[in-house]
This record gives sequence, structure tokens and C-alpha cells, in this order.
Amino acid sequence: MRNTILVGLLSLLVFNPCLAQGDLVQKKDSINKIYVGTYTKKEGHVDGKAQGIYLLNQDPDTGDLNFVCTAAQMTNPSFVKVGKMGKYLYAVSELGPNDAESGFVHSFEILEDGSLKNIGKLSTGGLAPCHISIDRSGKYAFVSNYLGGVVMVYKIGADGSLEESQELKLEDSNSSHAHSVKISGDNRYAYIADLGNDKIWIYHFDVMEGKLKSHDQKFVKLKDGAGPRHLSFAKNGSFAYSVNELNSTVSTFQIKKDGSLDHLQDITALPDNYKHSNSAADIHIHPSGKFLYTSNRGHNSIAIFGINPDTGKLSNIDFVPIAGKTPRNFAISPYGKYLYAASQDTGNITTYKINEETGKLKPQEPVFQIKTPVCLEFVK
Repeated sequence: MRNTILVGLLSLLVFNPCLAQGDLVQKKDSINKIYVGTYTKKEGHVDGKAQGIYLLNQDPDTGDLNFVCTAAQMTNPSFVKVGKMGKYLYAVSELGPNDAESGFVHSFEILEDGSLKNIGKLSTGGLAPCHISIDRSGKYAFVSNYLGGVVMVYKIGADGSLEESQELKLEDSNSSHAHSVKISGDNRYAYIADLGNDKIWIYHFDVMEGKLKSHDQKFVKLKDGAGPRHLSFAKNGSFAYSVNELNSTVSTFQIKKDGSLDHLQDITALPDNYKHSNSAADIHIHPSGKFLYTSNRGHNSIAIFGINPDTGKLSNIDFVPIAGKTPRNFAISPYGKYLYAASQDTGNITTYKINEETGKLKPQEPVFQIKTPVCLEFVK
């Protein structure tokens, strides 16, 4: 009997690679999976030390994180995105001109134990791919290349594989830094944050053809040197928010019925008395729709804003320090109980409990250690 148990345990470790590397702990049905995108090698802006995509478990009651495994080994998976229904994961391989002729996007099947089975990879048509988004139907993926002004549209197959649908070259491509694509709530419009040209490009999205098509309002121009990076939409779909990397502000826009944008407001993402260098990074709205959060690299903080439900405008609530350096991406847990901020330069993740009445953040102990984390993605 004892030998049978040992054989069974060994077979479990062999055929479940994530379980083999992680702790043999009793499973809990409510545990959430988080995939961590990382840098794996030294670049001009980061000293990458990771091995690839990591898998963590999150306890939704306590907020605690536990390391499970290295789910996939690959180079610079700096942004990861889980597809609709949580069956597949997509990851960029952020490669520069000294690495390859282009970056790549990798497709993975998420196995029962959380490990990732490679499906394939495709060129991103440009260099330094930095963001992935999925349309509302779950049938198309969009990849933004920081270098080259190229945005790629891919059709997602029934097996999770990707097939190129469109290669879109932005105007002013020599100076363009396409940093993200955001698809409208009705799945009819696409908004591309172009950090290099201080523009948000606006396109019709034809879901039948899987193509981005020209819009009467080509773009909305932000202040010179703003550097729009990522976008988020209000819960009611009437307002859009851009976190601007270079001047550390958040811009508020009203979304019209035809998909055009009206610029309503710019608000600083820093305290008035902060005078040192900073670059804003990520932006997310709480599931309640009442609060908006952004991350600051330099000030090393999370900025908290209240959202006026009628006007869409923001008001500052607080600035909360990060227990680390250079927080890039952060994630809010399902149902909005916790916020997790990844600090790439100190190799840790800070956990905060969210006060759902005030939006304020209370840091939790301990700070979770993990190598060069830059992106956090819950499986929902």
C-alpha cells in the first residue's frame, strides 16, 4: 500500500509540472490564479532576472499570495493576457533591435494545474511589443509594438491559436510608440494610445472582418509631452481615462455615441509637493465604478481618484506608498477586495486591502518576493 501511494504521488509530480514545483497543499475551490509577466534579461531600462511567466495562487479571503511554479519559460514576457473564459493565455516576447527582426506573441493553453501548454507564436510585425488586449467577443487579440508604429490584429481560433488578421501602421510611425489598444464596451471602436505622438488614435472595429477602419475623428491630441500609455473606461461606458506616462497626469474624455472623444479634464497623478522625476504606468477602475487607480514609477506610489458618476471627472483621494521601486502593472482582484502592485526593480508585489466605501488602500503583510515582476493577470 505504501509503495502504491508513493508511485501515485510521483506520477502526480511528473504529469503536473506546476504542482511539482509548488507546495503540496490542500486545494481550495475559491483560490484564484494570477499569472505574472516578467523581464528575463538585462535591458536598458531594467535588469531582468526572471525565468518567464510565473503562476501564483491568491486566497480571496485573506489576500495572501503563494508561489506555484514557473508556468512557461520564455524571453521577456512583459505583458500577459488571459482570453475569454480563462482557457488560454497570450504573452508578448518583448524583443528589441539587438534581439530579433521583430517581437513575438505566444499562445498557451491553460491546463488544469495552471501550467501553460505552448500552442504557437507569431511575429508582432514590430519591435518591443508591450501590450495585449482582447475584444469583447473574445475572438480577436490586439498587440501594440512600442517601436515601429505597428498594431497587429489576430483572430483567435477555437483552439486558442492566433492567425494574423491585420497589420496596421500608424501615421507618423517613425515617432510613434503604440503602447496599448482599448476596445469600447459595445465592441465597435478601438482606441490606440500613442505615447510618442501624444495622440489617442480612434478606429472603427469591424468584428465581422476583424479589421480596424478609419474614423471621422482620426485622433484626439493630448498636451505635448503627455505620453498616453494605457486607457480605462468608466463602468457606464460614457467616459474614458488615459494615464499619461511622461507628464504623470490622467486625462478624462467623454465617449460620444459615434465613438469620438471630447477632452474634459487633465489631473495630476502626483502630490503637489513632489518635484522629482516620475513616469506614470498603469490604470484601473474598481469594479464598483467609483474609484480609479494609477501607478507611479519614481514617486513609487498608487494614486487614488474618485469618479464623479455624472460628469466623469476625477478628484484626488490619496497617494499610497509602494513597498518597492518602479511599480508598473497592478491588478485588482475579482470583486474588488484587494489590489496588487508589481515592483520590477525590487522584485516584489505589494498587497493592499481596498476600503470599498472610500477607495483607500491599506497595505498588507508580508510583501511578496518574486523576480522582476511587471504584469499581473488574474484568471477570471
